[in-house]
Amino acid sequence: MIDRLTDSRGFDGFDLRYMGLILVILGIGVLSIHSVTHDQQGGIAPYYVKQLVWIGLGAVAFIVMWAWDYHSIARLAYPAYGLVLVLLLFVLFEGRASKGAQRWIALGPFSLQPSEFAKLVLILVLAHYYSKAPRAGWLQRVIVPGLLMLPGLVLILKQPDLGSGLSFVAVYAAMLLMVGVRSQALGVILLFSIMLFPFVWEGVWGSLHDYQRQRIMAFVDPDYDPGGKGYHALQSKIAIGSGELTGKGLFGGTQSQLKFLPEGHTDFVFAVYSEEWGFLGVLLLLGLFVALIWLALDIAAKAKDQLGALLAVGIVAMLCFCVVVNIGMTAGMFPIVGIPLPLVSYGGSATIMMMASLGLLLNVKRRRLSLFY
Repeated sequence: MIDRLTDSRGFDGFDLRYMGLILVILGIGVLSIHSVTHDQQGGIAPYYVKQLVWIGLGAVAFIVMWAWDYHSIARLAYPAYGLVLVLLLFVLFEGRASKGAQRWIALGPFSLQPSEFAKLVLILVLAHYYSKAPRAGWLQRVIVPGLLMLPGLVLILKQPDLGSGLSFVAVYAAMLLMVGVRSQALGVILLFSIMLFPFVWEGVWGSLHDYQRQRIMAFVDPDYDPGGKGYHALQSKIAIGSGELTGKGLFGGTQSQLKFLPEGHTDFVFAVYSEEWGFLGVLLLLGLFVALIWLALDIAAKAKDQLGALLAVGIVAMLCFCVVVNIGMTAGMFPIVGIPLPLVSYGGSATIMMMASLGLLLNVKRRRLSLFY
């Protein structure tokens, strides 16, 4: 009876602070996309209009993931993972290529990026695996989930999509820490990692495409190829710095409006926002993300069972990783790896996936007072 009453509360299960933070961040994203693309042709519609469409579809995904019991969703984890692997294989053979990467499936005027949805599916798979039974020992706690992650990781890296691949590893590491690893085991992992690093690095470096190697070289040496592969990072730092304290105002950024900054509506939208709203605006955006992550951690801490806690931790890890890496790469602290800023960057697959993830996170909070699944 309590379970029915809890589930019948409807929209009372929404957290207004949580929803407000999401809407404000989405609004900042749409405004920044409109600012940098208002004089560009976005195909069938302007970029900001298409982003509003993605947000609408994301809202549907949010509501579905919020309303559907997360225990039932988790039971579909393995079939969903199988479907994602099929889509990733399809991308390698029939996917649409752009700028040296083959990551998309063409659907008429739109494109689907399976690697984005693979992140959420991996969270479901690992949470379902760890919650089914006590996992003890290296084989069950470290090796088996690593093998579950491996096929998706390899297929994503073959596209190549280094950013999504790193997100996979971040989610796996967060789940591993959540279930607990003995300090001795961590020491052994660290020791073997140091010993194997030269061999692994040689293999990784050899598998990278030329443009990826050049991006890493441009990060190591900022003066390396400033007019080529180092151009994006250089112009991004100039844009961020030129915003100063209060910014240049909407449509006032010289680096973005004069198109010195490439990809201003996708991976480098943070640089566009920083130039227009300055250091104070950056503090506001970072504060919004910190508040959202804080509420998400509170949901994880108060989850009613291990499955809910694992799902929440995986989503928080993915959100934190994407925010930190995107801002870090636009500010010149990390190499450019092509990770969008959650809820802010333009992109259909990334927006829908992130909103579905946040809906699932709110689902965990909604059901923490119920007695039954």
